[in-house]
Order: sequence, then structure tokens, then C-alpha cells
Amino acid sequence: MFSRTTKSAMAALAVWACWAAGTTAACADELKVGVEMPLTGTLARVGSGMQEGVQVAVDVFNKNNPKHQIKLETIDDESSPAKAIAAVEKLAADGVLAITGGYGSNNIAPASEAASKLGLVYVTSGGVDDSLTHRGLKTFFRINNTAGYQKALVGLMSDMGVKSVSIIDSTKEAPANLAIDVEKVLSAKGVKVTSHSFDPAITDFKPIINKVKIQDKPDVILMVGYENDYVGILRAARVLKPDVKAMIGVWSLATPKMASDFPDLMPNVYGTALLPFPAEFRSADGRAFADTYKRLFNKEPDYLGQFSYVQSMLLFEAIARAADKGTLKQSGVADEMRKTDRDTLIGRVQFSADGDNPNFTQRMGQHQSGKIVIVWPKDAATGKMNFPGVPW
Repeated sequence: MFSRTTKSAMAALAVWACWAAGTTAACADELKVGVEMPLTGTLARVGSGMQEGVQVAVDVFNKNNPKHQIKLETIDDESSPAKAIAAVEKLAADGVLAITGGYGSNNIAPASEAASKLGLVYVTSGGVDDSLTHRGLKTFFRINNTAGYQKALVGLMSDMGVKSVSIIDSTKEAPANLAIDVEKVLSAKGVKVTSHSFDPAITDFKPIINKVKIQDKPDVILMVGYENDYVGILRAARVLKPDVKAMIGVWSLATPKMASDFPDLMPNVYGTALLPFPAEFRSADGRAFADTYKRLFNKEPDYLGQFSYVQSMLLFEAIARAADKGTLKQSGVADEMRKTDRDTLIGRVQFSADGDNPNFTQRMGQHQSGKIVIVWPKDAATGKMNFPGVPW
């Protein structure tokens, strides 16, 4: 047994050795975090963008926290619910302390259930279905929700003075629930709403667009789905050219990646976006995020990376606090997540008892000449909306 004096001397020697090596990172504790993300399959474009934000968070966190160093283990869930579960189980077997990632409520629901059974915190920004936070899980957290998207869509269309809307929505849970919420609010405001739900397997949207063009004759078309859905709808609309004043979508649409990949489809299209493109940041945290993003990936960040950066940074901070308190192997990470209350790149984030962030509100962006301009709300706008305006 060593005496207290001897132990103190040994600790001092260890600190000196770290100092002599020129860095304390060599002596830092390694905190292993799992990433379950769709890097292939139908959601690959979104997953890749979110993965970049996670990597930026690791870089920034590790530079600012020499005592604790985050190490990632990433598994591609291939945009499949079954493989999302398998990814979580593999990450747990490999000893991760928590999981960040996931996209699509139908993938996130089973993956986070699996994480809960294994006692792992699961944090995401990729699922907004209301049922995700109604399951009584003590280890599930998300930084955004349907309410924040609904406010943005209704707010934009209210500013446009829209009198009639055709909603084209996927039958997947998150899009379907958001479409229902938006229809309810718009109808209460006296707006005529016609809904057209589609199976996620559909590839030809011309029959729906033709019905909208001939029967509905709306002011605007609201698309509630995912990337492939938007592309299919916009391609059909370019062919049939319905007489509408705007094409509006939701998540994963107002991004520079969509602008570069589909330059003929995106002009004047609206989508949710917290960031303009090119990005503008005024806070120290924002500049660190943007500078690191550009250094690692040689491009401007978008809102997908911004979301995953925030969710991951909050998780890393909670893990570090739990490590300092010696509660990592208990419920420490979940306990520390519930104590979160700070300003972030998406605004103030807190977590309610069910793991939701009650402060979340989205913004609306518009594709304009290869850029993303924030057009709603007015106090956050970086430019004026081109209205009326469509891609064709």
C-alpha cells in the first residue's frame, strides 16, 4: 500500500509527465461515443451532412477539453430500421457511453428503444414525430420537434397571404403528423387545404401533381417528406407546371447540397433552414463551428451539420460532467443531459422530462441563385423572399 504522501507524489509526477510531453491530451481519459447514422441508402445525403457536424463537434470539444477526449465509433445504419437497431447493439457491445445520430423517425424509434434497454443515452435532431417523446424513455433526447417546424411553415404562408394550399405528404409518421398539424392550423385561419398523401415507395408524382393542377388550383404546394420525395415532386411539377406561386418543403431541402446536385429544381424553392448559405456567425461558438467545418471539409457548413454539432456537443459536455462526478457507469449521462440549459447555435436548449426541447423554433430559407436566404421570420431574415416564384 502507498501512503497518502506517496500517492500525491505519484499524481504530481503524472501531471509533470503530461506537461513534459507538451500536452495533457496524452493523459486525458478517452470517452467513447457511438454514432449511428444513415451513410448509405435513401437517407445517405442527410446522414453524411449530419456526420460532418458530429466530427466538427469532436474536434472543437477535444481542443477545448484536454482532460477529456471524445473518441467516435461510427456505424452506418443504411437507412434501415433493422440495421439501426443492430448498429446500436453493436455500439453498446463495443463499450460506448452514449449514442448521437439517427435520421428519420421510423429509424430513430426502434434504435432509441434498443438504446434505452441497454441503458444508453440516445440524442438526435433527425426525428420530430411526436410519439418519440411519449414513450416514457429516460435516455432519449432531441433538440427539435414538430411544433417548431409547424410554426415556421404556418408563419411563412401567413406572411405570403396564402388563401389555398395543396399538401403533398408522405405517409411516414413524422411527415404525416406534421401535415396534419399544419392543415389543422391553416384551416382554423380560413385557408383552404387539400391533402394528397403518398406511399414512400412512389416514384412517379405526375398523377398527384396533375390532380393538384386541374382540381385544387392552390396558391402554393407544400411538400412534406424527404429528399427523394422533393426531387420527384419538383421534377413532376417542372413537367406539368401547375399555376402556383410557391413550392415549399420542410427538412433536408434548403441545403447547399441540394442546390449543387439539383440546380434546375431548386430555384425559388423554400425549406426549413436555421442558417443562410454562405453561413454567417457572430458568436465565438459559431465561429469555432464554421472555421472548423471549413478546415475539415473545405466547404461552408449547412443546417444539418449545425443540428448534429449542437446535439453532439451537448452530449459530450454531459458525458464530461458525469466523468468528473464518477457517475458514468450509473445514470450520470442522462442526469447531466436533463440539467442542460444553455444557448447554442440553434438557440436555447433545455430538456423536459420527456427529453424534448421546448424552446425550438425553425426558420424558413429560400434557394436564390445558388444561395440559401433566410426569409422567415422577419427579424432573422437575411434577404427578401422571391414571391411569387417557382423553379420553372
